[in-house]
Amino acid sequence: MESLQELYRIGPGPSSSHTLAPQRACQLYMEHYPNAIYFDVMLFGSLALTGVGHATDEIIRKTFAPRMCTICFKEKHKAAFPNGLRIRGYNIDGSLESEWTVFSLGGGSIEVAEEDLHLHDEIYPHDHMNQILDYCQEYKISLADYPMRYEPEIVKHLGSVLNQMLKTVSSGLAASGVLPGSLKLPRVAKGLFLQANLIEEGADRTKILLSSYAYAACEENADGKSCVAAPTMGASGIMAALVYHYYHDVGLSRAKLIKGLALAGLFGNVVKKNATISGAVGGCQAEVGTACAMGSAMIAYFNGLNNRLIAYAAEIGMEHHLGLTCDPVGGYVMIPCIERNAVATLRAIDSALLAQHVGALKNNRVSFDDVVRTMRYTGMKLPLELRETSLGGLATEIALTQQTELVDEPETHNLDDYMTSAELFKNLDFDQTEADEIDNKLNIKF
Repeated sequence: MESLQELYRIGPGPSSSHTLAPQRACQLYMEHYPNAIYFDVMLFGSLALTGVGHATDEIIRKTFAPRMCTICFKEKHKAAFPNGLRIRGYNIDGSLESEWTVFSLGGGSIEVAEEDLHLHDEIYPHDHMNQILDYCQEYKISLADYPMRYEPEIVKHLGSVLNQMLKTVSSGLAASGVLPGSLKLPRVAKGLFLQANLIEEGADRTKILLSSYAYAACEENADGKSCVAAPTMGASGIMAALVYHYYHDVGLSRAKLIKGLALAGLFGNVVKKNATISGAVGGCQAEVGTACAMGSAMIAYFNGLNNRLIAYAAEIGMEHHLGLTCDPVGGYVMIPCIERNAVATLRAIDSALLAQHVGALKNNRVSFDDVVRTMRYTGMKLPLELRETSLGGLATEIALTQQTELVDEPETHNLDDYMTSAELFKNLDFDQTEADEIDNKLNIKF
């Protein structure tokens, strides 16, 4: 399997496959052909069908700027892979420098058909979770320790991932206004967070807090702000919400959170290697389903479960997202994506809880590898209309011209009577320098 750096990627939203991947492709092309002064880009498949809503054309122009480029959209293409772009660069005399056909594999990963750029070098010797579990049992180590056997330098990257997740949620909780695009969707994370603080301590309060964190991260992503693909931008709210919760509400250390991210990344990597994390290939089960599995495993680890039960939690998280379609309204990563992240965040909590208690009574018949193979098969059976093309499902049922209306707050929920926003948000500030200093002092060992 590849490095966890290829799974957790930091960059601009709203879509890892539609913004991160094209951005990376354009950057690599310019690095290889610095003499090119003009570019012609053709988007095909899902990139063409939902590229405008996902800001694909915008990120391509920004990446090539100040050099000129033209962009065209072609729904059908001879390539077998359903998501990609063709880049042609031209010299000052008008001659063609080179042509690249680039496939967006999901999560920001790309593959160039014409050249081997060694973008997918293998780091880990095991490709399946059962193999990893057997290895951990043989050497008597935790799943969280496994990545350090082969990629000890990943700690620094995961520290940056943690920082960005915390910063993204914090920024999203403090933001207000309307998200860009024709849906005119209002941000609600801040209001949801304020509502949660009106609820007495208990399960309901925790659930609404978690939901507000997921909304916050997803609304930042939809606004094109910097986020972490975990494993994709469309599912970025789940891991970010859980990390934020366990850091701010539970009080786990940065070292523990970084180990949790490493462990969760193993499950995401297994899915990426043996199935797909691309909504254009496997539907939303590949994105939100994988993120829920990752989050479920991380929570199980935080709860002190053993390796077998951690894998069971991840299996539950994935299994009950099988068949989930990717049908974004208007091609935007908003409806149903934002709300779906909140639901999956709560489902991750439940999956870890079920694994803990059901797993104490019996061994699970379905392994994580089983459910990954099933997800791959199911994704292949999903029609094109339900794989990030906006040609079916919710995308064809919801009117783009109808503006979402905000509900007036009832008098009994006058938030200003309880506490001011400044008081509530005073603990949400994120200090990058302070975080780096903490990581250096920790000198995290696995």
